[in-house]
Amino acid sequence: MNHSTTYVSNQQKLHELMQQAEIANFDELSQVSGISQWQLNRLLAGLLPKLPITDLLKLAKVLNLSLERLLLQFETTEPLREDWQSISQGISDNSDRNTDALRQEYQQLEQQLEQQKEQLVQEFQASSIARLESWLLQWPTAAIVAQKNPEISAVKLLPLVKPIFELLKQWGLEMKGTVGEVVPYDPQSHQLLEGGGNAEPGDTVIIRYVGYHHDHKLLYRAKVSPLKKNEEESGTTD
Repeated sequence: MNHSTTYVSNQQKLHELMQQAEIANFDELSQVSGISQWQLNRLLAGLLPKLPITDLLKLAKVLNLSLERLLLQFETTEPLREDWQSISQGISDNSDRNTDALRQEYQQLEQQLEQQKEQLVQEFQASSIARLESWLLQWPTAAIVAQKNPEISAVKLLPLVKPIFELLKQWGLEMKGTVGEVVPYDPQSHQLLEGGGNAEPGDTVIIRYVGYHHDHKLLYRAKVSPLKKNEEESGTTD
């Protein structure tokens, strides 16, 4: 193939690729790719192997082609074409090797993250169990004693649950309000008990079940009911 035929063939192929990439003309191609008109003319003349690899990478990106496909699109003089096909195959092979290496590295990272996750879960469980040790050891016995002796005071069992509240506090769980506390009704913080009556914001209500915040965010609203007349007079709950 002589030089004039090579130029015409390459020009036709480049036009087709530009149309697919929605590039109107050579001036626009030069502008968006950052490749000089002179280098583009060398490409058309069959001197593609003489172009800098950086320009070829830019052109491939603008035309939405892989570098390998770009290299094989354009005609060159035969000796150069054979050399460049060999080079392009080497680039492709190297790219495949890099892809395999990255895939293996990704799989290794996944395995490491999974192992770290399991380790963190185990450490968290061990730490929680250690903090609950006194409750774990004493509560089952205390529960049996309470079942056999209904007259035993529940107050005596309260210290046994202290480790649980200490652990929850460590996790950032905060109790909001106390049972029996009289407060103004706030729909954002309080939930009316079903069947317990109605209340408007600011009305006096009494806390029946406390609410909780976790890391300063609302987790459970306190359950409340409107204050009854006898409760207002006595200042006590039912």
